[in-house]
Amino acid sequence: MNKLALGVDIGGTHATAAVVDLHTGTILPDTVVRGSIEATGSCAEVTAAWADIMRQALGRYSGKLTRIGIAMPGPFDYANGIALMRNQGKYDALYGVNVRALVAEQLQLAETDIRLLNDAACFLQGEVVAGAAKGCSRAIGLTLGTGLGTARYRGGMAEDADLWKIPFHTGIAEEYLCSRWFVKRYEELTGRQVPHVKAIVDRAPQESAVVEALFREFGQNLALFLVAFVQEVQPEVIVLGGNISKAYPLFETALKQDLARQVGLLPVRVAELGEAAALIGAANLWQDGI
Repeated sequence: MNKLALGVDIGGTHATAAVVDLHTGTILPDTVVRGSIEATGSCAEVTAAWADIMRQALGRYSGKLTRIGIAMPGPFDYANGIALMRNQGKYDALYGVNVRALVAEQLQLAETDIRLLNDAACFLQGEVVAGAAKGCSRAIGLTLGTGLGTARYRGGMAEDADLWKIPFHTGIAEEYLCSRWFVKRYEELTGRQVPHVKAIVDRAPQESAVVEALFREFGQNLALFLVAFVQEVQPEVIVLGGNISKAYPLFETALKQDLARQVGLLPVRVAELGEAAALIGAANLWQDGI
C-alpha cells in the first residue's frame, strides 16, 4: 500500500510542497518545491500558482500519488474547502470560493483527494510526529510571528485552537503576542521606530535594558495568555514556532517563571523542524489511510 502523501504549506508570500513518508514522518528531499505567490492576485492566478507548485512536487516522485494535505491559513472553512480570508492583505479574491475544487480540477484529481487543516495545527502535528513534541499524547503549539497561531494536540490529531481573537488586556491576544506589538511597544519605550523584531534583537548590545524589559513584558504576557489554555489541555509540552521563537532566550525566564507560578513547571520547547513541520503535519491528514 502507498505510504506517501503530498504535504503543502500555503503562506502569504509563498507556497511549499513535498512528498512525505507517512510511516517515518520524513520528507523526500528531492521532491521539495517552493515558489512565490502573489497573494493579491486574482482567484485564478492564485489557485493556478498553488496547483503548479503541487504539480511540480508530484512530478518529482516516480510513482502515482493522489493524496494531498494542505496547511492553510485562516479563516477558512476547512471541511468544505472554502476560503474566508479578507481584509488581511492576502487572498481577498478567494473569499467565498471553493478553492479545493479549483485546485483539484487543475490537478485532475477528485476533491476527496485533498484535505485541508489550519496551518498552526499542521505545524503542531508535524512537531508531534517528528519534532519537539514527538511521543507526547497532549501538546500545545503556538506560532508567534506576524500573527498568533494556536493549536492543541490530543487524540491523535492536532486542531486549530483559534485563540488569537480572545479578549486580552485592553484588546485581543494577537495584539500583544505578535511582531506588531514589539514594534509598537519599542516605539513607546524609546520614541524610535523599527521595522521588525529582528531589528530590536540586533540592538540588544547597545540597548540591553530596553530590550530586556521589552522581552520580559512579552514573556509575562505570553504566560498569562497560556494559563487557561494549559488548564484546558493539560499538555505534556508547549512548542513555540514562528519568527519570534528564534528570540526565545530573551523571554524564556519570564515565561517559565510566570507559568510555574500559575500552573506549575511545564516543558517549553522551540520547534525543531522549521518549515518541514507544516508539510509533515499536512501530509498526516492522511494518516488514517496508511
